[in-house]
Amino acid sequence: MAVNRKLLGIGLFLVATLLFVGCDTDNTKSKKDTSESKSAGNSAKVVQKKKKHEKLKVIARMQTTMGEIVLELNKEKAPITVANFVEYAKDGFYDGTIFHRVIRGFMIQGGGFTKDLAKKKTRGPIINEANNGLGNYRGTIAMARTSDPNSATSQFFINHRDNNMSLDRADGNPGYAVFGKVIAGMDVVDKIASLKTTSVNGMRNVPVEAVVIEKVTIEE
Repeated sequence: MAVNRKLLGIGLFLVATLLFVGCDTDNTKSKKDTSESKSAGNSAKVVQKKKKHEKLKVIARMQTTMGEIVLELNKEKAPITVANFVEYAKDGFYDGTIFHRVIRGFMIQGGGFTKDLAKKKTRGPIINEANNGLGNYRGTIAMARTSDPNSATSQFFINHRDNNMSLDRADGNPGYAVFGKVIAGMDVVDKIASLKTTSVNGMRNVPVEAVVIEKVTIEE
């Protein structure tokens, strides 16, 4: 009888131990499943964010007589400006236009005049999206305009240096709307900016050697 009680005690101890181990294993598995679930959720968010970025990314390949300039346009921050530029590009408006105003250490401007300095007819102006958080830093592309903040049409400029202090929106300054940046071909921008310039028919800073924009191709 004493032996049976002893055996019974050992048996109960083993059962309790097994139950405890089993519970611990289940908890560990549950924690692992939860961790894997969170990891999968985070991965899905990263993929979703990447897809959204790719959807908003617009690449413009600007072929010039001095080489290619590749631009990444920011459709998220400057939707109206990007749509305007893309429409002009797809219509072939920029083909055959020149960089008609070049100031080394400042910017290069184009998109409005032909090689013989004839001004091209444009669509109506767009609103100024300068308050979009994008600064006029070296290598960024922005819309050119008159003293009227909402007068930009087809002309643009590429900043040759950081011009954020003078061209960004601030109190009393409506600013110039940045809508993208150079991602390849900044050496071409530098070469254009280094050209000798002259004055022609009242226009200043016109390159002596014409730099023609042969074609602008859009990749969305």
